[in-house]
Order: sequence, then C-alpha cells, then structure tokens
Amino acid sequence: MDLGLAAKVRPCLILSDYPGDFSVMNILYPRIRRAWLPAMLRYSVLGAVLAGLYGVLHDQVTYSISPEYFTRLKFSQFHYADFGLPPRVFVAEIGFLATWWVGFVAAWFIARITVPAFPRAAAFRHSLRGFLIIFAFALAAAIVGYALSLLHGSDYSAWADLASTLGVLDLPSFVRVAYIHNASYLGGFIGLVAAIIFLEILPSPNISS
Repeated sequence: MDLGLAAKVRPCLILSDYPGDFSVMNILYPRIRRAWLPAMLRYSVLGAVLAGLYGVLHDQVTYSISPEYFTRLKFSQFHYADFGLPPRVFVAEIGFLATWWVGFVAAWFIARITVPAFPRAAAFRHSLRGFLIIFAFALAAAIVGYALSLLHGSDYSAWADLASTLGVLDLPSFVRVAYIHNASYLGGFIGLVAAIIFLEILPSPNISS
C-alpha cells in the first residue's frame, strides 16, 4: 500500500504553528495550533468541574426520590470510590464521577469552536453560553424524564427481572430515577449539538492569533 495514501486516510490530530486559516477543521484531521491548546484545555477542565458539580446536585435530588437506585445499583458500580463516608457523601462522589468526563468532552468541542474564532474574552463568554445551553437541555430533559416516569402506569413487569436481581423493593421510585438519569444524558448530548450549532452560526471576527 502506498505510504503516502495511508498517511492521507489515517485519523490524526495536527498541532501546528502555521498562522493560516483554521476556520474549517476536518473531522478526521482537526488542525489545532499549539497556541490554542492551553486555552482549550482550561475550558475543558472548567467544563469538567461544572458538569461534576451539576452531577453532585442532580444525584442528591434523585437519591431523595429513590435511595435504592444508588444503594442497590450505583454503589456497587462505583465501589472503588466508597471510603466509608455517609451515604449522601458517596452519592455526591458518584454524581461527580459520572459527569465530569461528559463536561470535559463537551467543553473540548465547544472550545474547538470558540478559541480559534474569537478573541480571548469573547471566546470565554461564548464558551460559557455553550455550557449554559448544555446544562439547560440536560435539566429540561431530566424534568421530561421524570414526567414520563409518572405516566409509566402500574405495569412494571419489564423491570421485574432487574428488580429481583438487585433486590429492589420500591420499584416505581427506582424506575423514576432511571428515567431521569437516562434522559439527562440524552439531554446533555442534544444540548451539545444545539450549543455547537449556536456557536457555529455566530459571526466571528477574522483573527490570526
């Protein structure tokens, strides 16, 4: 196989100091100037922290709805983070661990748009707006998930095997929290898409640094 052709089709990340036009980034070849990388990483860390804090608050609410969702399921999934602290502290740890990476990845995609396209202050401001869009969608989806769970009806036969395996006693509450958690992740993804579209259509100055 021609090595030149192989190099053309191999996905990679290009770090460059070339001051040319980076307004269009190929998905397989995201061209990122080294000067942009520190800001992108800072925004990603900020996104991780904000998402983690959101997860802490989110799981405190859902723990109040169904403690069994955590004691019968999540506690075992995150057993490595159990340091013998009170249950709500462990729930907070789980909330952070389950969401920080989502915020990191989402913020990275947002930063790839804002950092190259805007001056520093504007990039930070627009990145925060992108974060807000994602959190708004995630929260709205969680509320919709809870509303749908209330319309579930009394037939939980589809959940019977799982309930038996985990030893769940209050199955309706368990299902409500399952709906909320799944809807939250879906809402976060939809929010990221919406944030990317919003940021892409913003008029941006032609900057070279």
